[in-house]
Amino acid sequence: MRRRTLLAAGLGSCGALHAAPEPWPARPLHLLVAYPPGGVSDDTARGLAQFISVRLKQTVIVENRAGAGGLTALEAVGRAAPDGYTLAYCAISPLVFAPTPPSGPLRDVAPVVSIMDTPVLVLAHPSFTPASFAALLAAARAAPGRLRWATSGHGTVGHMVLAQIRATAGVDITHIPYKGGGQQLTDALGGQFELLSSNVAAQQLQYVRQGRLKALAIGSPTRLPVLPDVPTLAELGFPEANLVSTFGLFAPRGVPAERLQLINAVVNEALRQPDIRARILDVSNLPTGGSAADFAARIAKERERALRVPAD
Repeated sequence: MRRRTLLAAGLGSCGALHAAPEPWPARPLHLLVAYPPGGVSDDTARGLAQFISVRLKQTVIVENRAGAGGLTALEAVGRAAPDGYTLAYCAISPLVFAPTPPSGPLRDVAPVVSIMDTPVLVLAHPSFTPASFAALLAAARAAPGRLRWATSGHGTVGHMVLAQIRATAGVDITHIPYKGGGQQLTDALGGQFELLSSNVAAQQLQYVRQGRLKALAIGSPTRLPVLPDVPTLAELGFPEANLVSTFGLFAPRGVPAERLQLINAVVNEALRQPDIRARILDVSNLPTGGSAADFAARIAKERERALRVPAD
C-alpha cells in the first residue's frame, strides 16, 4: 500500500514538472501610441487594440506617449520588461533617421509587424506664387536660401524628403524643423513659411480642397485617387525622395518568439478586416502587414538609403 502511495506521489510530481505553461497573456497589455490623441495614427492604433483585446481575450490599455517624433514611446518600450505586455505603435523614422546607430533603449526595441504606409504631401501656402513643382525649383535656384520648408522635425520622413530633393536638385532651401505636426500646420495656414511636407491626413486634404494650402507633389507609390492631378515625386524625377511614413508595432527585444508571433498573427488578421482596412484606406493610407522579418528588412533598407543623404 505504501509503495502504491509513493508511486502516485511520484507520478504527481512528474506531472507538475510537465504542466502546461501559463497561458499568455494572463494580464492586460499596454500599447503606447507615439502620437497625441486624435488623428489617423491614434485612430488606427485604437482600432487594432480593440481587435487584439477580443482575439487574445485580454484588455489592451492604450496610452498616448507623444514626444520627440516617436522616441519617447520607443525608449519607454526599450526599457520595459521583455515579456510582451508592453508594445509601442510608432513610425519607423526614429530608427531610420537617427544620426548614429541606435543605442541605449532604442537598441533594445524589436519590430513586430508593419501596419500602414502614409503618403507624404509637399504643400505650399497660396501666397507662394509658383504653381508647380518645377516652378518651385526654379524659384529656389533664383534665390538660394530664401524659400523656407517646414517639417515636423529633424529625423522625420518629411525632413528626409526635403534632404533628398535638395541633394538631387542641388538647390538651397532653408529647413524649418518643428516639434511635431500640429503647430507646423497652424503656422502653414498663417503663411509663416512657403513650403511644408506633411503626412496625408483628413485635415490636410480638407485644407487643400478649400484652397488654404496647395498640393505640389506627393511621396507615394501611385497618385492618390483624392488628388489625381498631384504627381508623385518619382514622376517628377525624384525617386529617392518618393517616401512614405511607415508605422508599426514594436516590442522590447528579448520577448519570447512565440508571443511576438502571436501578436504578429493577430495584427495581420486585423488588417484583413473590412472595418479596420476602412479606417486606413478612407484617409488615403495603405495597410501593410507581413512578418517581423519583413518589417526589420524594411527598416534596414530605409536606414541605408537615409545614410546616403547629407545631413543639414
